[in-house]
Amino acid sequence: MHATLHLMKSRQFPPIRRKALEILQVSVGYRCNQTCLHCHVNAGPTRVEMMSDETARAIIDFIRQSNLKTLDITGGAPELHPTFRYLVEEARKLNVHVIDRCNLTILEEPGQEDLADFLAEHRVEVIASLPCYTEAFVDQQRGKGVYDKSIRALKTLNALGYGKPDSGLPLNLVYNPQGPSLPPPQEKLEADYRRELFDHFSIVFNRLYTIANMPIQRFGSTLISKGQFETYMDLLVSAYQPANLESVMCRNLLSIDWQGYLYDCDFNQMLGLPLHYANRPRTHLTELIGKDLNNNPIVVRDHCYGCTAGQGSSCGGALV
Repeated sequence: MHATLHLMKSRQFPPIRRKALEILQVSVGYRCNQTCLHCHVNAGPTRVEMMSDETARAIIDFIRQSNLKTLDITGGAPELHPTFRYLVEEARKLNVHVIDRCNLTILEEPGQEDLADFLAEHRVEVIASLPCYTEAFVDQQRGKGVYDKSIRALKTLNALGYGKPDSGLPLNLVYNPQGPSLPPPQEKLEADYRRELFDHFSIVFNRLYTIANMPIQRFGSTLISKGQFETYMDLLVSAYQPANLESVMCRNLLSIDWQGYLYDCDFNQMLGLPLHYANRPRTHLTELIGKDLNNNPIVVRDHCYGCTAGQGSSCGGALV
């Protein structure tokens, strides 16, 4: 695995600061049932990092004492981790909106037979990875057979009401480019997804989010191996749009790793760039309970151009 952080210090991304905190994005661990080429987390079946019960309880304590609106749970495949259902149940008791970053195939894993029902019961928003609406591209990026499993999972979620108007069960899909290119316009691609998935499988969903691939971890290492890293970075920088700075996700989101340490975003977490707070080398969640991060400086490097290129890119898709 090629490291990329040392290659991200020369392009001088502009300084930015935080706004009021609204979203807590929690990575419960890096274990996953898939090994995807574009994965910025380097997740997979052999990863052993897993959140403790103590850290999960600290997260709920933090939510209870804040004005957070949303808990965004990710991984790995977050559903594989024992703390996942605890976090969902306790956050919903606090009337906090919960998002599950789902890879879809997890619904067919042993022990997850009741997962779809659990998500629907607790009114969890599902944001599901589906990097294309065609079988060839999905299996190329995510592994043979993933497309068919994903389609079956989407049908299962639809049968519970997910993606249907007025059901209160949002189902949003995520597109990632196949290689070192920017995502196409989100609105047009969403129309293509909607048409193809309905015409072929009668599948419905709410929104499609286009997300740029980040030049870090597995995808970044692949770029280096193919001699494409600098070219891709040049593409991101050349497509930079200053207007995207106003709404990048690090402005109102806080990222927490499986040990409870804090980062401005999930990408910084994967690069080992901790939140800058009170000159600490790194800050634990328990040290920030009751504290205000508004106007705190955000740690930036050249990979931040991935969020501000073109239409922009965030966990909620294009910014403009």
